[in-house]
Amino acid sequence: MLRTVIVGAAATAAAGAAVAVAAGPAGVPGPGTTLGSCPVLPADNAFNRDISHAPVDRRSAAYVRSIGLRARLHPDFGRNRYGIPFRVVPATQAPVPVRFDAYGSESDKGPYPIPLDAPIEGGSDRHVLVLQEGTCRLYELFGARRTGRGFTAASGATWDLRSNALRPKGWTSADAAGLPMLPGLARASEVVGAGRITHALRVTVPRSQRAYVFPARHFGSGDADPALPPMGLRPRLKASYPLGSFHGQARVILRALKTYGLIVADNGSPWYITGAPDGRWDDDDLHQLDRVPGRAFEAVRTGPLTRR
Repeated sequence: MLRTVIVGAAATAAAGAAVAVAAGPAGVPGPGTTLGSCPVLPADNAFNRDISHAPVDRRSAAYVRSIGLRARLHPDFGRNRYGIPFRVVPATQAPVPVRFDAYGSESDKGPYPIPLDAPIEGGSDRHVLVLQEGTCRLYELFGARRTGRGFTAASGATWDLRSNALRPKGWTSADAAGLPMLPGLARASEVVGAGRITHALRVTVPRSQRAYVFPARHFGSGDADPALPPMGLRPRLKASYPLGSFHGQARVILRALKTYGLIVADNGSPWYITGAPDGRWDDDDLHQLDRVPGRAFEAVRTGPLTRR
């Protein structure tokens, strides 16, 4: 994950501050999504908006080309521990100290109610995601490691999942785009249980530009090339792309990508969508997604670019 530290007015705000921002122009509110007893952001939040009829961005062709016309969609999650795990904890979960050693000036101060045995994502990013029931607050860490009776992390952010409040302008989160991660995960409880996903899915791109677009609040690159996608970009699977040859879990995901699309949240492999590991995933079924090429997508216009 490449992060660029921004120094400006936002960086002088108190840690934990949030900015209330009206919903962006793209799409219409969906039915909303829930997890446990909590909403996963309001129904009119950008993650939950139906963008199937939103206008195409004028730079869509360039953005898609830069991500990869021939590169294929890929599920970066599956059974067992493959993906980004999360934990739902009760309102009584005891808080533990969290220390930040890289992006502390853009992190929300601890303590966080994270169990000491909370699952940590494998690989280099080492994300920890915890949703606390009752308070409906989301706690997310990047670069986390257990230290003593708490955690040390590169950065961290907390979110009220009943609110549309954003990070202060220019602030990162546990994700490069300054967005919450849990709302963008594919979850087996939705696909296997309800048979539908009603929110955007998180996606990574090889290179991004030094800019972000609503609802992102942070860029993860120093490259000024306007053909590169900004953080927060919303690619959508084209309505004309045929789904007749897909079945099961893959078909549910592809229907969601036509309605709610993707949201660019980090630098990484092209068209990798993120989900939580779960024994209910069928890996063979999910790998039907590998047949979908980048040229099947178009980028939706969600607002002006912010470059600082």
